[in-house]
Amino acid sequence: MLSFASSLSPDSDAFVIFVTEKYVYKDKRDVLSSDTVQKINSFLSVLKVKKKEEDISSIDISDRQKCFIIRVKNKYNSYFPQERGGAFFSHLKKFKDIGKVDLYPDSLDFDSDKLVGFFSEFIFGFSLKSYKFNKYKTLDKKEIDKKINFKIVTSNRSKIEKKYKYYDAIREGVFLTRDLVSEPPNILNPKAYVSEIKKLSRLGLNIKIYNEKEMKKLGLNALLGVGQGSVNESYLVAIEWKGKKQSSQKPLAFVGKGVCFDTGGISLKPAKFMEEMKYDMAGSAVVVGLLKSFALRKAKINAVGVVGLVENMPGGNAQRPGDIVKSFSGKTIEVLNTDAEGRLVLADALSFTEKKYKPKFIIDLATLTGAIIISLGEEYAGLFSNNDELSKNIFKSSENVNEKVWRLPLHKNYDKLMNSTIADVQNINYVGGAGAITAAQFLQRFILNKTPWAHLDIAGMAFSKKAANLNPGGATGFGVRLLNYLVKEYYE
Repeated sequence: MLSFASSLSPDSDAFVIFVTEKYVYKDKRDVLSSDTVQKINSFLSVLKVKKKEEDISSIDISDRQKCFIIRVKNKYNSYFPQERGGAFFSHLKKFKDIGKVDLYPDSLDFDSDKLVGFFSEFIFGFSLKSYKFNKYKTLDKKEIDKKINFKIVTSNRSKIEKKYKYYDAIREGVFLTRDLVSEPPNILNPKAYVSEIKKLSRLGLNIKIYNEKEMKKLGLNALLGVGQGSVNESYLVAIEWKGKKQSSQKPLAFVGKGVCFDTGGISLKPAKFMEEMKYDMAGSAVVVGLLKSFALRKAKINAVGVVGLVENMPGGNAQRPGDIVKSFSGKTIEVLNTDAEGRLVLADALSFTEKKYKPKFIIDLATLTGAIIISLGEEYAGLFSNNDELSKNIFKSSENVNEKVWRLPLHKNYDKLMNSTIADVQNINYVGGAGAITAAQFLQRFILNKTPWAHLDIAGMAFSKKAANLNPGGATGFGVRLLNYLVKEYYE
């Protein structure tokens, strides 16, 4: 919860003011003492003369209190306030003795609505950057769990609280996604994952769980084949949010790959970096986090999230290269490589979602290919789609929240690379090249009724070994902010 105050706290270690591009600020309510104003003005005049265009500066007001000065551009990108908040959190962490901070947003020389909008997003970015996953650390717990407490000094309390409520719902979704991706695979197996999802029912989400017996009856054999080598049972979970009273409204559908650990199966991966394969369920985690955000912010839409939860292990009953499985769609798949398992999970999940829910569109997310990382690195997710309007909306949304995507082609000429000589389709392209494209081309075959569909390959975006603007390194939660914006801007 946000904490507010009418004046600066005498025991705060620091306070923050915001200035414009030309170092202008205001103090209409005389929150700052005359002595403090004099010191700040002298410092700002030096910055102007030296033309030091630093984004974050600081000055010692006394031997026990510091003033941080955050410079705000007059014209900025939509995601600038969030990233400035994240940058401030990083800057603040350099000062080990600062635990209490007062924020004075009213010092920003903007009109009320613009000020509230900027500051709400600033705090959102600050919160996103503050994420930690220290659940399994036992040493130096006091230092690890240390938090920065802040109070907001403003005359716009009610407006900021209302605006921040929306962003806090998204933050909750992002943090849940990060938590799920960060869990070790011995803890978050498919059954444990189902238990975590079931907790969301208290928010008004309807959870439907399909176990192996039910999936076999439905014909989800492509998904079941992936998990048959593991002692842990596989599941398909549907999470429904009904925020629109008209039950006839077609839901928006989100589908996620949930491979809780991927050894590669019989087509075993190299040992080096295999531990990172606990992140192979990140697509499903984005879907789960997104649905939580919808529920918390009471999104005025009908939506469904479908996740296939499996573990790909090389057991005695594991799927073999050369096996043929009949998918939910009725199409047969020749499994040439058991490490191309995510597309098998998604094939069934996509066809199931389309048939059962008849959605307005389907967006799937998956850490699907290493090829997308070779193509786009850790800067863009790969976007593939059968629908130009949906694709355009996703792309515009990605630019607004700075969770970047880049559209890559789908074309019938790629189909020949995925045609099997003895089944309807094979699960890898043996000729080589276009690995991310042929994977998406494979998935497109399981969209049976021309439903608008987009595939986001987030293999390079779901986890980062280095810190970024809004995450401290590790699980990023990429996709939750993007899809929330997409829905609110274009479909809500």
